[in-house]
Amino acid sequence: MRITITGILLIFAGLVQAEPTLTIATQLLNYDIANKAASSAIDECSKRGYKVAAAVTGRDGNLLAFVRHPLAGPHTIKVSQRKAYTAATLQSPTGAQIQRERPDLNHAPDILLIQGAQPINIAGHFYGGIAVAGADTNTDESCAKHGLAVITEALEFAN
Repeated sequence: MRITITGILLIFAGLVQAEPTLTIATQLLNYDIANKAASSAIDECSKRGYKVAAAVTGRDGNLLAFVRHPLAGPHTIKVSQRKAYTAATLQSPTGAQIQRERPDLNHAPDILLIQGAQPINIAGHFYGGIAVAGADTNTDESCAKHGLAVITEALEFAN
């Protein structure tokens, strides 16, 4: 009888005191992949005749890679970085946020709601954001998508 009661109490204690998961598994971009994405985006825009800058951030919005055409305007540095930060921290394309009309984000630090940035979300894993600045916004977005496409296969294969 004592063994049965002890066994039931141990089972009940295990159910009640189940510990929550204390860690989270995640995947991060390395600098080679981040640089490849940014460089590919710049190359694509350069082929089209645009002088732009490209930024890639990690999932936390911090800069991982940055490439700038030597003749790109100085404003493209901050604009590309803030667009990539926005795509990463909102986990959404900046163009989609504009369409949602998000006045609540107008004064959020470092958020920049200008089309031209994409979240890096591949094979169910969120990695960060990529953005281009210096051309018209449609071209910026197209070049950012090109940089994203170049690294997609490598990231899918890594899974």
